[in-house]
Amino acid sequence: MTAAATTHPQPEAASLPVRLLRSEHLVLLLSALYFLALAPFTPGFASVGNLGNLLSTLLPLFVAAMGQTVVLIVGGIDLSATSIIALCSITGAAVASGDQGWLAGSPLAVPAALAAMLAVGGLVGLFNGLAITRFRMPPFIVTLTTMMFFSGLAIWLTRSRNIGQLPAAFNALGGKTWLTLLLCLPLAAGAHFMLSRSVWGRWLYATGHNPRAALVSGVPVAGVVVSAYVVAGLLAAVAAVLYTGQAESGSPVLAQRLLLDIVGATVIGGASLFGGRGRILWTLCGVVFLKLIDNSLNLLDLSHFTIMMVKGGVILLAAMLDALRRRLG
Repeated sequence: MTAAATTHPQPEAASLPVRLLRSEHLVLLLSALYFLALAPFTPGFASVGNLGNLLSTLLPLFVAAMGQTVVLIVGGIDLSATSIIALCSITGAAVASGDQGWLAGSPLAVPAALAAMLAVGGLVGLFNGLAITRFRMPPFIVTLTTMMFFSGLAIWLTRSRNIGQLPAAFNALGGKTWLTLLLCLPLAAGAHFMLSRSVWGRWLYATGHNPRAALVSGVPVAGVVVSAYVVAGLLAAVAAVLYTGQAESGSPVLAQRLLLDIVGATVIGGASLFGGRGRILWTLCGVVFLKLIDNSLNLLDLSHFTIMMVKGGVILLAAMLDALRRRLG
């Protein structure tokens, strides 16, 4: 038998799809291809005005998705993000509203409202984390029940009414895109640094990969899980500030339909539902891709149900790819 006959073929061609699947730039590439493919056929899709509107709606979702990323990395999930946004929204409005706010007309109204919103978000996140770690309850059940409870609480407290007449300074935080961008950029940079350069970030990934091994290695697993949910709650509160500023009123049903977007954008970006994988930049790419789909389908005047079907299919495909990545190692 000759040497040529015994030589095994190199799997270079077969490994190309695998390398593409594992690529950190896959979603970014898909976003660019989707934009180029839809722009010629979607009226106004590539216009400056539409891109500006796309950015303004993208940023609050990105902030909420950053919190979801942290929770997914640690091996959990947070279904209560939208209820936190709604509860924080009415809390801030109840403090700052010029009509019936607790500090109506006071120069401290806006900073006090922001502090109250962050406190509510952090406390709900703390409750989620403690329930999961102390009582060893599944994150899905804990955050599903807190979503139901706090959503109902927000509606009950306001009797399903919005709270308006917010100060102009508060509305500017979400209403002025450049100001929202100035807030989101350092927040994203700080989150990226904490995940990639800090001990806490390494603990998050270690806990998500294998909590038992992490515990044996000296990682305070319970504390890490609680801190992840607190961070997610705080980031949901920041998203509530931006969404409330855009709406110019506190609403008990604010972000009610955004749970699919928050979780979906994070999964599309590459964060693993099995834990131990995820980055802030990936999440940004996932948010961009999902908002491009949402925006283009709205411009094509498709029904809400059709849009939900398409987005659900894309998110399901992303979850399947996540499972495939895990098998490939």
